Amino acid sequence: MSENDNLQNADGKKETETEVSTPKENLSPEIENNSDADKELKTNPVSESKEKDSEAHSEIEANNAEDAEDESNAERHDVEEKDYHAMSMQALAEELNRLLKHHKIQTISKQVNEIKAEFNAKFSELLEEKKEEFLEEGGNEIDFYYTNDTKKLFSQLYKDYKQSISTYYKEREQNLKQNLENRLAIIEEIKGLLSVEENMGTTYKTFKELQEKWRNAGPIPRDKYNNAWNTYHHHVERFYDFLHLNNDLRDMDFKHNYEQKLKIIERAEELAKDDNVNRAFRELQVLHKLWKEELGPVAKEHREEIWERFSNATKTIHDKRQAYYADLDKAYEKNLEKKEEIIAKIQDIGEDKANSHGAWQKKIKEVEALREAFFNAGKVPLKVNEATWAKFKDAVRTFNRGKNKFYKDLKKDQYENLQKKKELIKIAEENKDSDDFAVVTPLMKKIQSDWKKIGHVPRRDSDKIWKQFKNACNHYFDRMHAQRKAENQHLYDAFDKKVKLLDELKAMKLSGDNKADVETLKTRISEWKAIGHVPQNKRYIDGKFYKAIDDAFDKLKMEKSKLEMVKFESKLENLANNDDDTRLLDNEHNFIRKKIDEVKSEITQLENNLQFFTNVDSDNPLVKDVHKNIDKHKKELDTWKAKLSKLRGMYS
Repeated sequence: MSENDNLQNADGKKETETEVSTPKENLSPEIENNSDADKELKTNPVSESKEKDSEAHSEIEANNAEDAEDESNAERHDVEEKDYHAMSMQALAEELNRLLKHHKIQTISKQVNEIKAEFNAKFSELLEEKKEEFLEEGGNEIDFYYTNDTKKLFSQLYKDYKQSISTYYKEREQNLKQNLENRLAIIEEIKGLLSVEENMGTTYKTFKELQEKWRNAGPIPRDKYNNAWNTYHHHVERFYDFLHLNNDLRDMDFKHNYEQKLKIIERAEELAKDDNVNRAFRELQVLHKLWKEELGPVAKEHREEIWERFSNATKTIHDKRQAYYADLDKAYEKNLEKKEEIIAKIQDIGEDKANSHGAWQKKIKEVEALREAFFNAGKVPLKVNEATWAKFKDAVRTFNRGKNKFYKDLKKDQYENLQKKKELIKIAEENKDSDDFAVVTPLMKKIQSDWKKIGHVPRRDSDKIWKQFKNACNHYFDRMHAQRKAENQHLYDAFDKKVKLLDELKAMKLSGDNKADVETLKTRISEWKAIGHVPQNKRYIDGKFYKAIDDAFDKLKMEKSKLEMVKFESKLENLANNDDDTRLLDNEHNFIRKKIDEVKSEITQLENNLQFFTNVDSDNPLVKDVHKNIDKHKKELDTWKAKLSKLRGMYS
């Protein structure tokens, strides 16, 4: 039955043929046999606009009937609805836990069902992925089982919800049944007033008491709600018709109901202008409930007028709400386009077969980002929701199969690499205590090189076998180095002496007597040379020493050419001290010969330039500058020749 029918009945209007009638089996016998009512039903057709309004009233009626089972059930409208599709399984479990703790159990069924659907879909996807991995690794399908802590938590929370809601319904069932019986008894008492022969004022007072008892009779089953109220209103109307003998009492009620219904209409018309369509619709439900449950009929001359106003406001709010949901549908269509694009990208990634761990890791991150984008893209039209979800899961599944195959093959390669490295470990451990260093050292160096070329092994074995291999190699080379150090201890002793001598040289202060300081530095050079050789890997100290000698010579206040020769002699001492002295002396000889040729060439060029100044006075600044430059190069040439002579003496 439509809300339009019920509200008309509340105002004393009769049903028409074109409206859905109340099922006879649910009405009292008196309604069923009311021939006058039937006659009026056939003679008062409902207008076309009211037929169109029935959808709006029916929706309100259905919601109010649901709330009629439990007055606190209306609180379901205040429970926040979140985007469960965008939540992870952990977040869904936490949200379910929050709802159970902070809301009445009968108010959260819609949210719980949506959360359960989303959780099951996500866990199903994860389950398929884990199953494929299990089968890829050679497992038997009949042995597959998977769960996790989040699934266990969610299952326990949902079990708690089912137990609580079941307990709630069991406790409420008997109460609703008794309330219905009480209401039907009240209806029977109102029917009985029509045959009571007593003072009308007393009868009216009894009627008012029965109305109050009706209002306080408590909730009844939703499937009985409309029939009970329609039957009640029908007999209320009959009583008011019976009350025509005392118009004052009836008119007083009509006036009160009229004033209250006008207030309801005015509020409904205000709500029709509210942009928050859901809030307006919820308050409209309350207004309809007041109209139906709290107020009786009005005078006949006002019934059509006030009903039309209230119905028009109801239709406006309903139409705005429908338009709101139509806009939502458009948004859902856009969300669908986004999700289709995301699915296509995942499919493309799945078809692109990578051949390296790094490439697959990059693809995994891309797919994870796309999965998150898919869940954050919002809802899609309900009619394509399952198909879209299935398409998404298929794309992810295809990607996972490619990924799993790659890593299965990779594990096979890594296992082979593991066997190869274990062979090298075996060689290293068999030879780590060998004293045949000449033979074993090249072998140990070779297996170290081979180790680097083999490639990755399973992560769980990587650190363990590396430590085992490194320890064997280090053990061998530590023994070898210790023996060599023992054999060449005199070289290390020489190195320690040279370190000490170098430190003394750096700390030495010159006396200012060039001759004495030169002799001191030469003595230091002799001492250095007398110490002898150091280990091959310590020979860098010779360079540091002769660098310090050069720095000390630079501090002497000597003629440049003499200083150059002193420093050169120091250099020759260093070259002579080297095992490869012949080669180094040869290099120095070639270098000096080249410098002599370069200086001679410069002098020749400068002397040729003087020929351009034959008619120029010798005091000319340019001529003087050229002569000065020639003298400078000649002195430099003398120094290089002296160095060459000194060097040749080293060969004798």
